[in-house]
Amino acid sequence: MAVLSRWLSAARKTSNRAITGPHPIGLLACAGRFPIAIAEKARECGIPIVCIGVAGMADPALKEICTEFHWLRRASLGFLMRTFQRSGVSRWTMAGKFHKQIIYHPWRWFQFIPDWRMVRFYFFRKRSANNDDSLLLGLISEFRSVGMECVSALDLCPELLVRDGILTRRRPTPSEDKDIAMGWHLAREMGRLDVGQSVMIHERAVLAVEAIEGTDRAIERAGELCSKSGFVVVKVAKPAQDRRFDVPTVGKQTIETMHRAGARVLAIEAGQTILIDEAETIALADRYGIAITALRAAPG
Repeated sequence: MAVLSRWLSAARKTSNRAITGPHPIGLLACAGRFPIAIAEKARECGIPIVCIGVAGMADPALKEICTEFHWLRRASLGFLMRTFQRSGVSRWTMAGKFHKQIIYHPWRWFQFIPDWRMVRFYFFRKRSANNDDSLLLGLISEFRSVGMECVSALDLCPELLVRDGILTRRRPTPSEDKDIAMGWHLAREMGRLDVGQSVMIHERAVLAVEAIEGTDRAIERAGELCSKSGFVVVKVAKPAQDRRFDVPTVGKQTIETMHRAGARVLAIEAGQTILIDEAETIALADRYGIAITALRAAPG
């Protein structure tokens, strides 16, 4: 309640720009249900949302939920900043999965048509690597330089973080618990290196490690190797997770992908993982006989 009160207190500031009344929050929306959950909660709380959806990723349903909506059709940092500024946005957040692999397609810069600010950010801003943390922290710094602060969407929707316990009717078997324990430590190390957040394990052997392709594609890759015997999917937060971005997220799509690939267990980190559409996701897992367990630490 204290966190929500801070959001509402800030939202009561008035603006004489595109949106009148409560001070709006900017939302940079990518793929998945998480941006929709944020927009719905903001509307419920009376907080205006100025949403910029990444074309080809964001759900068009956001247009009907948000106070103001725009498509981002090219790699233009200037467009993002000008749009938020015109609407009186001083705080913004990001949500959803950005399919990062598209930035490595041939002729990508002709496809994305970046503006000068994006070119300067991507090619001339110093950073140690082009991993998620480096790029996103740099993006946050760019927005801060023009007076806009990035905040965590989870300040508004903390209830999306999964509780601990066995969430489904089926429990992991003792053998699967051993796979979870192995996968937990490996996934944590991959997160520390900012490679990915999930690993796929079967009989204490690593089938796949998530990298730039994302969790669903990594699960599919594991299924190509071990579809009939079943395997365990472990997804955890980074050791120093920044909740403003890249918070591990699972939902119905994760369960559908696991079912098609032949996975039998999903182990996630309680209090650190977003579970979208919790009731529907658990019901779907029960229908497919998939176990979901949320843990605070690796099983002993």
